[in-house]
Amino acid sequence: MREVEVVVVGAGQAGLSSAYHLRRAGLEPDRDFVVLDHSPAPGGAWQFRWPSLTYGKVHGMHALPGMELTGADPARASSEVIGEYFARYERTFGLRVRRPVDVRAVREGSGGRLSVESSDGTWATRALINATGTWDRPFWPRYRGQETFRGRQLHTAQYPGPEAFAGQRVIVVGGGASGTQHLLEIAPYAAATTWVTRRAPVFREGPFDEEAGRAAVALVEERVRQGLPPRSVVSVTGLPLNDAIRRGLADGVLDRQPMFDRITPDGVEWEDGRRVAADVILWATGFRPAVDHLAPLRLREPGGGIRIEGTRAVADPRVHLVGYGPSASTIGANRAGRAAVRDIRRLPAREEPAVA
Repeated sequence: MREVEVVVVGAGQAGLSSAYHLRRAGLEPDRDFVVLDHSPAPGGAWQFRWPSLTYGKVHGMHALPGMELTGADPARASSEVIGEYFARYERTFGLRVRRPVDVRAVREGSGGRLSVESSDGTWATRALINATGTWDRPFWPRYRGQETFRGRQLHTAQYPGPEAFAGQRVIVVGGGASGTQHLLEIAPYAAATTWVTRRAPVFREGPFDEEAGRAAVALVEERVRQGLPPRSVVSVTGLPLNDAIRRGLADGVLDRQPMFDRITPDGVEWEDGRRVAADVILWATGFRPAVDHLAPLRLREPGGGIRIEGTRAVADPRVHLVGYGPSASTIGANRAGRAAVRDIRRLPAREEPAVA
């Protein structure tokens, strides 16, 4: 059992921002805090993005605190650009991220501390910053007949790039940014594409200014304040109506169909008898927060989410969630990391028995 003041779980944007602010507050890595990262290399979830998602296609990537990302080639894969940037950031600020480390459970410990059980041993900590994001929990909806489909089903988390769908009939499920990006990429290669969503997509005209951003974040924040599962910020902002989207709408690639009612061995079917044959169903259906390791603390509310005020879990003020709900954006994660550290520094000191 090793004792620290703070354990940070995750080294994506939220985790690195938190670690930076811990250092600025005078805490030393490995002595006062540790950063435990599940991923094999720097880059957070970005390192797993598909090669065709170039840096120039990334929207709203905000620099980490204290170091700008400049001079990046927009034609390079975002996984390479951001992976290298995160690695340089970790070295520059000496954050000493431990990886790959799986955090298996966080429990009540002794002396008022939390016990963080991991593949790197157990840590006793006064506070926890959870920055695990969503990438490890892709959401797969269930539909009647799904197990009978003879083609291939995959999720955005497994998306290999558009060339893998050459000559195939592809159904893309999901009305978010990933779904539209997949369709626009796949269409020139595929024999046919079909786009289905549960709700009609909302396209946003004009610039997304600061006031609109605050309003969108406030809607997400209200859900987590009520203890409901967070929705993504994108789900309340709508899809930006850029030139690529306009072309997709004009040429019929983004001809949205309502959600099918069942999956058949050869495709999908609606209640009115309409059918679409398919070789592939690509589920661009989003992700859920990766917080199963927090289950022993019983933080979930009856609504299914973790109620938070700022970044602090209402059920346990020692636990902070950054990159969760309203802070699930690159700029939001930066701000949340700073706020979490400020709050943790206010935790009252406890008299704790010496560990034998």
